[in-house]
Amino acid sequence: MTIRFGLIGCGRVAPRHAQSIQQIHEASLVAVADIKPSRADHFSREYSAAAHYDHRDLLERQDIDAVSVCVPSGLHAQVVLDALEAGKHVLVEKPIALILADADRMIAAAQERGLTLGVVLQNRYNSPMQMLRLAIDEGLLGRLYLGNACVRWYRPQSYYEDDWHGTWAMDGGALMNQSIHHIDALQWFMGPVQTVSAYSATLAHQMEAEDVGVAVLRFASGALATVEGSTLTWPQNLEGSVSIFGEHGSVKVGGTALNRVTLWKVRGQLEQESEILTSQRVDPPSVYGYSHREVIRDFAAALLEGRSPGTPGPEARKSLALVLAIYQSASEGREVKLG
Repeated sequence: MTIRFGLIGCGRVAPRHAQSIQQIHEASLVAVADIKPSRADHFSREYSAAAHYDHRDLLERQDIDAVSVCVPSGLHAQVVLDALEAGKHVLVEKPIALILADADRMIAAAQERGLTLGVVLQNRYNSPMQMLRLAIDEGLLGRLYLGNACVRWYRPQSYYEDDWHGTWAMDGGALMNQSIHHIDALQWFMGPVQTVSAYSATLAHQMEAEDVGVAVLRFASGALATVEGSTLTWPQNLEGSVSIFGEHGSVKVGGTALNRVTLWKVRGQLEQESEILTSQRVDPPSVYGYSHREVIRDFAAALLEGRSPGTPGPEARKSLALVLAIYQSASEGREVKLG
């Protein structure tokens, strides 16, 4: 049995979804939808799927079990709610939504209908990230003391000159759009965040939201972490990393998309560091990374096996709440408590 997918939104990230769906045995791509007919038609030809110009028409199809939602972030809530109302399981790109009320409506709607809501946080599935999470779970790093998330990426002004990137209503800035993967990783590795203090600015672009932000996080455990996220590191993407420092180990997963281990100093494994640095290194074609296929494979398997996917709605809500707290702190100039 395979999960029959519809794809809603044929923009920048959508090829990752379409290609991944077609590359795994557990899934097939039946139809695509986009409000721009030229894009829908292009995807239809490229991936041998039916084209629709309104997502509601796609949702009326009886030969679709689940939809992959790749529309602008500000449209996630309405499209996801429409899909759930139509009885479809949903996999939606990050962030789950732009406000917590929308995320809560989406989560509740899925639960009420007995449907699955998954969110694409693909870097959690990267081999170096899985290796670090396992090391933490097994206590190899001991008590965690300090973390760091660093996103030094570049986006030209042209990136923000469409009708949604960099706007508060549809996207957010460098923290919400680009850095959410790395912020998500900090709380995934280190646990619940208690307070945040942050600054943000718009320095290199003409846009509504920020192109640079920094934050200090205090975790419930007492550990601390710093966040740096930007889209102004001319002339190219320089780094997308997460570092974790603990009682018995220091680890950095870096590259441009959390795609390689660049530091592995763990008690009992010091002799293995060179081998780990060599083996845990994959160069992805872009900052989107290489794990969309694993997200979709897990989501399809979850539906077939009757279990929750690796990144369900409630889990993705955590990183949204954290980014929104960072925004609130930066806006109000004060420390913000979570939970």
